Amino acid sequence: MSAQGLAPPDAPVVVAGIDFTSAPTRRKPITVAHGRSSGGVVRLDRIDTHADFAGFAQWLAGPGPWVGAFDFPFGLPRELVLALGWPTEWPALIEHYAGLTRAQIRETFAAFCAGRPAGGKFAHRATDGPAGSSPSMKWVNPPVAYMLHAGVPLLVEAGVHLPGLMPGDPQRVALEGYPGMVARELLGSRSYKSDDRARQTPGRLIARKDLVEALERGIPRWGLRLKLSHAQRDGLVADASGDRLDAVLCLVLAAWGAQRPGFGLPADLDPLEGWTVGA
Repeated sequence: MSAQGLAPPDAPVVVAGIDFTSAPTRRKPITVAHGRSSGGVVRLDRIDTHADFAGFAQWLAGPGPWVGAFDFPFGLPRELVLALGWPTEWPALIEHYAGLTRAQIRETFAAFCAGRPAGGKFAHRATDGPAGSSPSMKWVNPPVAYMLHAGVPLLVEAGVHLPGLMPGDPQRVALEGYPGMVARELLGSRSYKSDDRARQTPGRLIARKDLVEALERGIPRWGLRLKLSHAQRDGLVADASGDRLDAVLCLVLAAWGAQRPGFGLPADLDPLEGWTVGA
């Protein structure tokens, strides 16, 4: 695997999919799906969990090779950065952003939104439309601004390669992933998960079954199908939070990127905003 991506079509590639949380605990850990991709097949090997940032950082800093898709934004909207007068080079921007507290982030972004018209409160990245993702400056439901604040500095500290944003170890490649994009491709608007026990309904259980079956049949848009054992299939369906399934959806996106020139990222990617792989 080179820093440009594009492994030979039939060469197995080690891939990872990461469902991230900005406040990991034993009950709600960072979930990492590990697997291998060869040709059009993605095989799930195992799923690990990290109840704190230290354990996750230790895995990040370990030896490759791997290509991973991480479920958090890697950049902020250029419009927002310019309006705030923040650094317009990605490494300097991330250093500045990491130095803020969450309270400062919330107050700054809330003030930005307050001065904008209804329906256009948030600034968006170019990738938000194709990916169908929330703006990376959003601090609630979901708090992706805090996920960026917690996650990206860990990637920088670990020295991984961030294509289009910052060079690093070509044996450890980090791509921005978004599991909701894959889920919508296969389920439409059906909900398949909830952290709230009261909302972990039979309908969401059926949706998870349907989603796993669709992944195993194959995803025409990305030309990949998932290979699971019976126990793995049952485990993904049983996890009502959807964390394990989201990690596997990111695993599929990592496999797609690993087999594309430049990891499937657009040639005109904004080096401040980043891009969601597969969007």
